[in-house]
Amino acid sequence: MEEKRETHQSYRGFEQGPIRPPSEAYSLLLRLTRNCPWNQCTFCRVYKGRKFSQRPVPDIIRDIDLIYTYVSRIREVVDPGLPSDQEKINAIYSTFKVKDRVAFNTALNWYISGMVSIFLQDANSLIMRPDELVAVLEYVRSCFPEVERITSYARSHTILRIKDEDLERIKTSGLNRIHIGMESGSDQVLKKVLKGVNKAEHVRAGLKVKNAGMELSEYIMPGLGGVGLSIEHALETAAALNAINPDFIRIRTLAVTPGTRLADQERQGQFEKPSDEMMAKELRLLLESLDNINSQIKSDHILNLFETLNGRMPEDKKRLIAIIDQFFALPQEDRVIYQVGRRMGFFRGPEDLETSPHLDQVRNACKHFGVTHDNVDEIIDQLMKRFV
Repeated sequence: MEEKRETHQSYRGFEQGPIRPPSEAYSLLLRLTRNCPWNQCTFCRVYKGRKFSQRPVPDIIRDIDLIYTYVSRIREVVDPGLPSDQEKINAIYSTFKVKDRVAFNTALNWYISGMVSIFLQDANSLIMRPDELVAVLEYVRSCFPEVERITSYARSHTILRIKDEDLERIKTSGLNRIHIGMESGSDQVLKKVLKGVNKAEHVRAGLKVKNAGMELSEYIMPGLGGVGLSIEHALETAAALNAINPDFIRIRTLAVTPGTRLADQERQGQFEKPSDEMMAKELRLLLESLDNINSQIKSDHILNLFETLNGRMPEDKKRLIAIIDQFFALPQEDRVIYQVGRRMGFFRGPEDLETSPHLDQVRNACKHFGVTHDNVDEIIDQLMKRFV
């Protein structure tokens, strides 16, 4: 499946894919491939019903040229920093006779953000032939030599198929960070969710990325093992991370969304999603089991129960675990209020219950909708589906 390539078509104009990591919020998004070549994971609905294809390199180059043209013109008119008002932006539109508003807005926002990083879309840019990917990277670097970071998603399976020397060439050409969706280190969980890779392959791929000199972000998904495999999911994921020692461990709590195979399995009684409290215990067990690594823990998504769970191992390990313990130390009613307020975007950590100006608003919302400890997870599930 991953060998499938798109035949050349006429240029469709500047393109951007549907998602990027939260850490790439200020990156220039360049689309090298469309959708996901694997597209079988039971928990993911992003690319369902969409055909995978690789964009022709000349089309990618045209996108880069378009951004370069707009950035060059913007630089002549706008000083670094946010334009002061809409009139100035409208004047820029008029002056440049913009033909592609998406590309122009992309260039403007990236310029305003400092032009620090570029993210290559969609789900697995490294599936491209190494020579083609290197050519794109070298062209990007020639146009924007000031860029500090170029990043991409990749599958472990794809990384393992790339020759070491090719991966090193890709790194030398400018790709210096790779995001991999590990999700779990449990072979049972990986098989159930049709990840298409096992724990040993995840470990080998992660080490291969690091050996090539690239930064590595590994994404983990609390809750993915369901109730039955919760403990194994935590322990085996921690073991895989210990073996890799990635630069970043990024937490993405499971949300079971309509249109996924996992949602069908849940409806049929074949999967039972853990409660918020169970996933918090699962995450605590994982953190306790991390050992001899110096990874940065990142909890940079609204799906996560604890946004403040950020720090570096091992020095911040006790502090991170204490955040979870603080949640469980709350009275049951306050835990419910925190869960709802967190998913409403008002709270970042349990300590916010003492200082947040939104506390009464959340408390009233819980009272109005009849939220209790018995039904809070059902209500949270509905809130979480908005963010997937």
